[in-house]
Amino acid sequence: MNRWEGARRACLFGALGAACAWPAASAWSFDLGSLQKQLGGALPGGLPGGLAGSAPGNASPGTAAAPVGGGAQLGALSDSQVGQGLKDALGRGVDVAVSTLGRRDGFWGSPQWRIPLPPALQQASSLMRMAGLGAQADALQLAMNRAAEAAVPEARSLLVSAVRQMSITDAKNILTGGDHAATDYFRSKTQAQLQRSFLPIVHQQTRKVGLAQTYDRYASEASRFGLVRQDQASIDQYVTQQALDRLYQAIGDEEKSIRSDPAAAGSALVRKVFGAVRGG
Repeated sequence: MNRWEGARRACLFGALGAACAWPAASAWSFDLGSLQKQLGGALPGGLPGGLAGSAPGNASPGTAAAPVGGGAQLGALSDSQVGQGLKDALGRGVDVAVSTLGRRDGFWGSPQWRIPLPPALQQASSLMRMAGLGAQADALQLAMNRAAEAAVPEARSLLVSAVRQMSITDAKNILTGGDHAATDYFRSKTQAQLQRSFLPIVHQQTRKVGLAQTYDRYASEASRFGLVRQDQASIDQYVTQQALDRLYQAIGDEEKSIRSDPAAAGSALVRKVFGAVRGG
């Protein structure tokens, strides 16, 4: 290893060590201003907009969704109509979400769904680029998104099963529960199993990038002291959770679009059920 390569690696380890070791300013990100001081002002400016580590449009945990009106009209429908109408809508949502995200460039090619680098690597990215390591960061982000695209098709059968097993009570709670009710339902029924299914697929992609192993070493240690969230303690965990967040959000978005415009739904029963929820 020549002197230049040694210096580049030292810079990479130093940047990641500083980013992972510095106390977090919040649950999601590090204090960039303090990190700049620690690195001697080597990180110019702030982070580009839109690179937060959370999925787009996620509701805050514990925040109750606003109830939807139309209870009287919904009550006029039979239980079987309500249940089948919602199942048809959610089945459509699953198909659209999996087909959209589970293909090449489903994540990488979409600014809405693209998975960013973990916050600690975002903090260090400017210094890494100054040291000639930008290509490694770019390769890792591409591998992360390719991993998510490869994993998502594995979710289809489990999500469809969750729709089929939905009870009448579940259906009515989703219909009257607001825009995030369907997302919450799928999380409760499928998230743990999908995490187990996604992780080995994600690892097949990320293991090809050396920067992933470097990040894992620092982030794992930092997580022991609460400086990195547990779901960011390894690249594989981070990508898996980000992919699931976006998948559930895509399903929820499709259901939300049907709520807002039942007339555009392909099924007469879906139009009837969601039209009743809207009170029209």
